[in-house]
Amino acid sequence: MDDQQQLTSAQLAEAGLDDWRPLLGRLKARFRTGDPATGYALANAIGQAATAAAHYPDLTITGTAVVVALTSPEGITGRDVQLAREISRRAEQLGVTSDAGGITQLELGLDTAANSRLAPYYAALLGGEVTHGEPVDPSGQVPTVWWQEPDDSGGPVLPAQPFEQRWHFDVWVAPDEGERRLQAVLAAGGRLVSDAAAPSYWVVEDADGNRSCICTPAGR
Repeated sequence: MDDQQQLTSAQLAEAGLDDWRPLLGRLKARFRTGDPATGYALANAIGQAATAAAHYPDLTITGTAVVVALTSPEGITGRDVQLAREISRRAEQLGVTSDAGGITQLELGLDTAANSRLAPYYAALLGGEVTHGEPVDPSGQVPTVWWQEPDDSGGPVLPAQPFEQRWHFDVWVAPDEGERRLQAVLAAGGRLVSDAAAPSYWVVEDADGNRSCICTPAGR
């Protein structure tokens, strides 16, 4: 497995990373620590593994969990897979279990043709910078904002809305989570607008008609 070449979806599926899911060019895992002390112990173990590999993940530590994200400039590579395996091994040594269900990444999509004009504003508002035409927060505190010109999604034609909606959520989940997330949304009073592009994405809407997409890497 090449340490510096982006891996395909098939290669990642064959890697046997049960604790991890590929989302938006990153490997993500969530470890249920149960308490802050165990979380910091796991974070310290991850730091030792990362230092030994000279490859550093992003960590989010809460009172009951540690979320880890791995990527390389080329995308997800063999070095990410190797470090993911080592992190899982160290978590197991600490008696920490993973919870791959519900791993999520949020993007904010704005339907507008004025992206070049609006990008600096949203970069300033969110405390980030414009990268490849999109406002990006290098610290990872807020989601990336991306642009979609009206009626230019490239996907299935959707039923018309009785009002103009400009903002929408793209909620990214793992391929094995898409259907479960959809059923949870429907059970919570949401409506399915279109499954024509599934399993790449499902278009759903809330009771007021505001639409979002449940997205997965499958079929892309």
